[in-house]
Amino acid sequence: MAGSKKPLDDKTESLKKYGALNPHPHKVAEKTFSDSALEFFDPRDLVQVKYEMLRAVEKEGRSVKHSSEAFGFSRPAFYQVQSQFKQGGVTGLVKKRPGPKSAHKLTDDILAFIEEKVKDGKPLRARKLAPLIREKFGKDVHPRTIERAVTRRKKKRK
Repeated sequence: MAGSKKPLDDKTESLKKYGALNPHPHKVAEKTFSDSALEFFDPRDLVQVKYEMLRAVEKEGRSVKHSSEAFGFSRPAFYQVQSQFKQGGVTGLVKKRPGPKSAHKLTDDILAFIEEKVKDGKPLRARKLAPLIREKFGKDVHPRTIERAVTRRKKKRK
């Protein structure tokens, strides 16, 4: 059957859901992860792989180069993981969604400006508002961003 995927087991589904699924488990060459007698170590668990890589350097005294290679990472990636761990502990090792988490360009003063222009009874569209915002606030805002912000504000009021 074309397009059908192999069903994922419960652990794989859970790891994927929480951003902890290792996209490259085949790159993990560390012997504890390849030994079938040690069921605890799972190369699909990205958080566990990262933690064990850090532990190998900190507690076993292995070099960053050898440890990062054995766990399927580059040296720069090792240092990034180390920094994430120092900042957030084990939870810092979970992948975060990239990019802004909210509408960061539309500050309160810009939103007030938009509402003021819309309230004046003038049917200003987002395409006409974008250049006005650029002129007044010096920020390039896409018309679709303006539309989404206005929609969010309307939903909040209801």
